[in-house]
Parts: sequence; C-alpha cells; structure tokens
Amino acid sequence: MASPAHAFYCFEVLSANFEKRSPRPLAKIEGTYQKHKASSAASAASTGTNGHMNGHTNGHTNGYSGGGIQSAPLFVTWNRFSKSGPKYLRGCIGTFEAQPLDYGLKTYALTSALEDTRFDPITLKELPKLECAVTILTDFEPAEGPMAWEIGVHGLRISFVYHGRCMGATYLPDVAKEQGWTKEETLVSLMRKAGWTGKKDDWSKVQLDVVTYRGTKASVTWEEYRDLLMVEEEEGEDEDEDGDEEEGDEE
Repeated sequence: MASPAHAFYCFEVLSANFEKRSPRPLAKIEGTYQKHKASSAASAASTGTNGHMNGHTNGHTNGYSGGGIQSAPLFVTWNRFSKSGPKYLRGCIGTFEAQPLDYGLKTYALTSALEDTRFDPITLKELPKLECAVTILTDFEPAEGPMAWEIGVHGLRISFVYHGRCMGATYLPDVAKEQGWTKEETLVSLMRKAGWTGKKDDWSKVQLDVVTYRGTKASVTWEEYRDLLMVEEEEGEDEDEDGDEEEGDEE
C-alpha cells in the first residue's frame, strides 16, 4: 500500500538533487514518519480530537495489504498549486515492472520531475508550490472489453495498432474520476494520448487491448515535507540533550 512516507521520500530525493547532496535513506524517512504518526495519534487520543497526520492516502486495494512491501510497480506524480484555480500536472512517469521501492521511488521521483517531455523540468524555486503523489499498482487483469472497468476504481493500460504502428498509453485509477469523464471520454482521451488521430466517433472501430489494474495513492505537499524534517531536527536535539545529561551524571 502506498504510504505518505513514499511521497516524503520523493521530495527528499528531488531536494537532494537540487542541493547536490545524498538523500536521506527511505528507511530513515519511513522511521521519522512512523514516529510522528504515532506521536500525533497519542496526542489526539489524550486530547479527544481526531488529530491530523501528514500526508493523505486513498485507493482500492482489493485485499492487497502492502504491509512490509519491498517492491512494486509504481508511478510518481508531481502537481503544482496555482495562485487561482485547481492544481495542475507538472510530471508523471512510472513503471509497470516491479521495482525495489527505494530504487524505484528515487528513479521516478527524478525522472517524472525532470524528464517528462510534456513539461519543462521542475525548478528549485517551484518546490514550495508542489504536491507529490505516489501510486503503487496492483491486480493487473485483461479486460473482457474496452468498457469492462469502473471509473475511480481501475487504471487502464491500452495498446493497439494504428496506421501500422503499435501504440499504447495508460491512465492511473484516479484520472477519469478527477477529470469528470465518462468511460468513452476516458478511452478517447487515452487513445489520443497514445497518438491516435482518428475521428472521435470512430474510437470503437479500433481493436483495443485493455488491461485494468488497481492502486493505492499517497500524496503530500512541500509544506508537509518540511514539517516532517522539523520533527526529525527536534528529535535530534532531544537526543543531544539526553547525551549531555548523561555526560554530566558521569562527571
């Protein structure tokens, strides 16, 4: 299952790239996140509030627990918040081949941010305006037909032959729902994305090979990432203070 820690790590990787340093390991980010999550839950329980955890997770798992997951197919998406209006896409690239999480997240955090040819590379000054989302993919199945899937539940991977060329494209599970598309509109848009230039009403004449999949998605903002780093810094200071006290006792 996708975790906010995965998206935090993508921010860490991109930040480290701009700062010309090595990123903190994924395990370090996950540990800090879990400590902060437990602390927030304990605080909420003591005050009788619901509390707030950094990051947001959603998706359909179809029985997929994801606990202790070490590798998976994944996509990294970068969105930018606009001054007025909804956020907009700045990059989205991933893989359908299972990847070790630390390697896959690191690779596609940078590839989607800097090498998505649909957009200019993300710049350092954009970081405070960004949101990162990680989608972990599961449950790949051949569809019985182009319309045999559910909006908001399934991602689509299509392939077809057009003018002698093999074409293909994918939309993650949340795309159709977020755009407010019907199934037909989703398929036409996806075919356009792949390079199809036929008439819109002729889409059903194309022999489509459709694979559906599910996924879980976790997203965080730059502000939430910075808050997590502050938690880490505070923990470091507490450890230093404890160490100083121990030295005093020994004296």
